[in-house]
Amino acid sequence: MKIIVAIKQVPERDAPVRIAAGGKWIDESDLQWAMNEPDAYALEEALQFKEKNGGEVVVVSAGPERVGSTIREALAKGADRAIHIVCDGGDTEGGERDALGVARLLAAAIKEENADLVLTGLQSEDVGLGQTGVIVAELLELPHATLILHVEKTDQGITVKRELEEGWFQSIEMPLPAVLTIQSGGNKLRYATLMGIKKAKTKELRQVSAAELGVDSAPVVTLKQIAVPKKQKSTQILPGTAKEAAAALVEKLKTEARVL
Repeated sequence: MKIIVAIKQVPERDAPVRIAAGGKWIDESDLQWAMNEPDAYALEEALQFKEKNGGEVVVVSAGPERVGSTIREALAKGADRAIHIVCDGGDTEGGERDALGVARLLAAAIKEENADLVLTGLQSEDVGLGQTGVIVAELLELPHATLILHVEKTDQGITVKRELEEGWFQSIEMPLPAVLTIQSGGNKLRYATLMGIKKAKTKELRQVSAAELGVDSAPVVTLKQIAVPKKQKSTQILPGTAKEAAAALVEKLKTEARVL
């Protein structure tokens, strides 16, 4: 069984974020980069699935040359080979690609592989649209499911465990091939071993350009501006009796703060 895992390189969580001069993206000059956490869980699910059922895990990622370090990390953790779609960053200054544009690149590379199962993270930590995986499924004309915590192979295909709201879960039987977007927290992430890091240097990492894929990845959604949230402080005195003030406070928490 061949499993494709789409991964994305994002700024590290504790990286200092500054708005770039153009105001359309963050300043990337001094950032440290890491694998998108939901994608790391997708990779872990694929590796565990391969360990139980055999097969091959192939990672695919679109981005500039620096993405190679994240791809090598995936290979060091146990992926068998990788495909790097070399292109400008999809979310960088100017908004060269939106979720549809990135999905078109990924789908074109994945289609050539004739995979049995395609896994992506539920969403990216930097943009958080949660759309790329399901768009890939639509472009490949494959069944898909989201919010997946676990995958089991069956005689007919696979059974997946979905996370719903308020502690509820759903079990679904699906045919193969299929596309799944993986929720964080379903497994314990592994670290790359020293032996894995050494082996990663000899594993196949094929580079392909967006032009070679023959894909129109022009955006249909343009990012106009981003901004740091403004910090605001205010104090309100609620008049009336304690009961009246409590009722007014609850109403404000519901309608204004929206935390209830």
